[in-house]
Amino acid sequence: MSADIEKAQFSRIENDKTDPSYSTIEKIAKAMGCTLAELFSNGEQVLDIHSIDKSLMEKVAILENLDEDEKKGIYSIIDGLATKQKLRQTLSNALLL
Repeated sequence: MSADIEKAQFSRIENDKTDPSYSTIEKIAKAMGCTLAELFSNGEQVLDIHSIDKSLMEKVAILENLDEDEKKGIYSIIDGLATKQKLRQTLSNALLL
């Protein structure tokens, strides 16, 4: 199964030139035949990792069960927060120059 991601985009993600959107991460997980939680796990049981990581993994598992409209709302919030953080970092770096 293909992730249906352009090769150039996939290359930028692999080379840390861009961050994938949540929908792209979903496509990758689906193409690999795994859940989002499995994609981000390192093979260890969730019980064996730090509580903050465990909490995040549990939340990702819950997200997978939301309907599409609920997912889109959550993804928009996450993308907005990530964009805000990148903007802060860009401005901070610009001020240091």
